[in-house]
Amino acid sequence: MANFLYSLGRSCVRHKLRTILIWLATACVLIGLNNAVGGELTNGFNVPGLDSQKAYDLLVEEFPQQGGISANVVVKAPEGATLSEDTQQNAIQNLSAALLSLSDVESIVPPMFGVTISEDNAIGLFTVQLVSEPLPTYATIERLQEVAVTALAGSDALQIEFGGDLYNVADEPETGVGEAAGLVMAVVILLLAFGSVVAMGLPIGIALFGLAIGIGGIIGLVAIAMDVPEWTPNLASMIGLGVGIDYALFVVTRFREGLADGLTVEDAAGRANATAGLSVIFAGGTVMIAILGLCMAGIPFMTAAAVAVSIVVAILVIASVTLLPAMLGLAGHRVNSKKVRNRSVKETPDASKRRLTGGMAGLKIVFRVSPLSNSMSSITETPGASKRWLAWGNHVSKFAWPYLIGTTVLLIGLTAPVLKLDLGFPDQGNSPQDSTARKAYDLLTEGFGAGFNGPLVIAINTSIVDKAEIPGLAAAIAEDSGVAFVQTPQFSSVGEAASIIVIPFTAPQAKETVDLLTRIRSQIFPNILTNPQGAHVGGGTASFSDVSDRVAGRTPIFIASVILLSFILLMLVFRSILVPVKAAILNLLSIGAAYGVLVMVFQWGWGLSIIGLSEPVPIVSFIPMFMFAILFGLSMDYEVFLLSRVKEEYLIHKDNTRSVIFGISNTARVITSAALIMIVVFLGFVTNADPILKMLGLGLATAIFVDATIVRVILVPASMKLMGDANWWFPKCLSWLPRLDIEGETGLPERQYELTDQST
Repeated sequence: MANFLYSLGRSCVRHKLRTILIWLATACVLIGLNNAVGGELTNGFNVPGLDSQKAYDLLVEEFPQQGGISANVVVKAPEGATLSEDTQQNAIQNLSAALLSLSDVESIVPPMFGVTISEDNAIGLFTVQLVSEPLPTYATIERLQEVAVTALAGSDALQIEFGGDLYNVADEPETGVGEAAGLVMAVVILLLAFGSVVAMGLPIGIALFGLAIGIGGIIGLVAIAMDVPEWTPNLASMIGLGVGIDYALFVVTRFREGLADGLTVEDAAGRANATAGLSVIFAGGTVMIAILGLCMAGIPFMTAAAVAVSIVVAILVIASVTLLPAMLGLAGHRVNSKKVRNRSVKETPDASKRRLTGGMAGLKIVFRVSPLSNSMSSITETPGASKRWLAWGNHVSKFAWPYLIGTTVLLIGLTAPVLKLDLGFPDQGNSPQDSTARKAYDLLTEGFGAGFNGPLVIAINTSIVDKAEIPGLAAAIAEDSGVAFVQTPQFSSVGEAASIIVIPFTAPQAKETVDLLTRIRSQIFPNILTNPQGAHVGGGTASFSDVSDRVAGRTPIFIASVILLSFILLMLVFRSILVPVKAAILNLLSIGAAYGVLVMVFQWGWGLSIIGLSEPVPIVSFIPMFMFAILFGLSMDYEVFLLSRVKEEYLIHKDNTRSVIFGISNTARVITSAALIMIVVFLGFVTNADPILKMLGLGLATAIFVDATIVRVILVPASMKLMGDANWWFPKCLSWLPRLDIEGETGLPERQYELTDQST
């Protein structure tokens, strides 16, 4: 693979214009196909097999007016007035007629005294049932609000607010301001790191080009076969920007090193591809495997998002080892700053130390290193190394035990809040206080109680359940201490189904509401119904709870599977047992720390105002699984990039400490720059109004910060220093396993060391 990538990189440079044109043509074809035949993204929440899904399917079939998406239109009479007055009644009638005129509306239930009008006659609820197909979009929200406001134009008789399920599934389009700010910060970081506009532009350009293909073409084509959720482009851009810039950054850094060693542009691109490019392929493959592991959750929308995002990552990986070398061929020495280029022209390289005799095998590059110092290695100078990071590597090596113990205690402390992790779903009570959905939520709570915002809808198949038992079921549910109101059972026109709407006392995300849901299913149904399998509980609260239970049940299997597969891959790459074990443990610590920060911020409320929230929010049930998949893959990027350099050194002189210091001094600057870029990109999503994107953005940024600072440049060198040569122990009984080379053992440029002390 190293030989292949070396040849591929050189070929892309030789045929740079052809390579770039092929990529442009591919982009046009994929985007054109998507525009012609691509599928529509969905905001559906279908999860086959869940009890709430069975209720939804039955209601759609037998009660179309209850089975689709609904919206709440909440009205409030002016201070001192009531809805029973003629002025208010006329306004309600006008509003009802206006809502029914919409083609999106299946039916409406206007406010009714004693049912959906509060006891003080001040607050009323319109229940607006929308058509099942097509699924509503944000345009539906805009039409609904425009018609309703127009109907009440010229009258300040009623305050009107909008909420309900529609506002859960049809979110307002994002402005992208936060993401753009993150991208601007990435540009600044790259400029500071490289000192060259060209070197800065290449990683940014590759990432944006890959995302254009992925979001503009790939995701829509995947949607032909799968129900891809509407938020997938957000997730793809979050991950794609991070990995795309990182991968290109690794390759560009190696290319610049090659030029500094006196290689031609073509040879430098080949060596960058064969070293950093190979690491990119492995790291990208790990990211894809981890993300595809989300399929194990058994949640269709998560599976579709995982497939689409993993393909976007694959596009970025392929672009990094083909399109990027071609662009490097065009850029040539302009990837360096003008100061570096001028210095290179004045210097006369020693040709004997940069001889190119053709092909990979003949490439000789001589580096100067210091002699070994007694029994403990220390490096005073290495080519391409940062002096500050070199000093840091020596420092950590000298005080390995204190750093290992101190940072481990710190990470365990950050992880400890996970014990209080509360999984759930935010409701509209967590929306910004100035949003209409939040105002509608608060009005319903004021007029009818918090449970009115999350009714449970019981769907009963009367071909299985005896219809004579249904009134008794409604009475038994009404007697439960957690129930505020039970609607009289409604029967479908053909008599094959019945529905009962149950209003809890407590809010949708409250633990008491989930407990009520459990009691209805596990106690009331079996006690009242002869065939309880014919009764199902649906509604938004039930759906979210069921998804949470499924995700929670499968998360341990998912985590174990990803760790096992990553262990096997790292073992085959580095021919080591301790290295992959260490990687798994340290990755778990960094991810655990990110989970702990989420608990502290979103559940305990630490610093909520900084990220634009006014009150604590439960952690969305699938966020930990998403974060684990993404972060485990991304942390492997840094692990592979660092350890591949360490292993290269170890294979040459068999000195573990020196190899670890060399790896840190030559990669830490790139790793921290890449991590900083990821952090600012992820933090850009914290500005999003959606609490879910806030959680993902903050969690990912925190984990990357911990991984690239505490873990990668402190814990890894300290632990590897203490484990010594045992890092590279590999039992002979496993020697039959296939070898995956990314360190350049086979065919990479041979590197000769010219020691300052020949006796060493």
